[in-house]
Amino acid sequence: MSTRLACVVFDADQPRSVARFWAELLGWDVTVDRPDEVDVAAPDPDAPDVALTFRSAARPKSGKNRIHLDLASRSLDHQRVQVDRALSLGARRIDIGQGAVPWEVLADPEDNEFCVLEPREQYVDTGAVAAIVVDTRDPARLARFWSAASGWPVTHHGNELCGIRAATGQGPWLEFLRAEGDGDRLRLDLTSHPAGDPDADLERLRAAGAITLRPNDSRAGRARSMVLADPETYEFQLLRPRGD
Repeated sequence: MSTRLACVVFDADQPRSVARFWAELLGWDVTVDRPDEVDVAAPDPDAPDVALTFRSAARPKSGKNRIHLDLASRSLDHQRVQVDRALSLGARRIDIGQGAVPWEVLADPEDNEFCVLEPREQYVDTGAVAAIVVDTRDPARLARFWSAASGWPVTHHGNELCGIRAATGQGPWLEFLRAEGDGDRLRLDLTSHPAGDPDADLERLRAAGAITLRPNDSRAGRARSMVLADPETYEFQLLRPRGD
């Protein structure tokens, strides 16, 4: 597989501020700090976690985000500690119609939804982020597409929820949940491997169901990337590897 899931991208009104929130909440490091981009990643360079990237938003948040993060907990006490820490850093509890559930639904300081889960066996080895959850009309279809795009096999398949994960069995799940969500403040970006062929990668993604939208060469420090849309027409980028 010559492309991989590189990062979850947050469009932010104040990228540095919201990046600092997530770095402190997860215990991760700020690895890139530029005017146009702030990146946050797990401190272990060999860790399987997907990085978080924060960029300036072109428009205000509107509606529930289509993508959100689920955070893992080791015990009910740890879940409470995680929630209290998030609240102390500027998060707030929100009601999106979840009802009485064992997980906590919160919003970060820019109103991006996320959940702090109760302990679950399937997330014991994921690290701080248990799952990247994508709302979709067709979980199976989108799971197949992102499996082809990321190289992660489909590991569970249901009518309401499908999930993919790295074949190593490490790092977060990427889950596709049958749910309504149309906000686009978060998205997924792919990158080509350094030894790969980005043009061939682009053709393979098109064959899997991606739609090419436009090139994007506005990001400092990186060669031109390509903006595409997944089969449900939500945007993502195919990034060329960093020169450094």
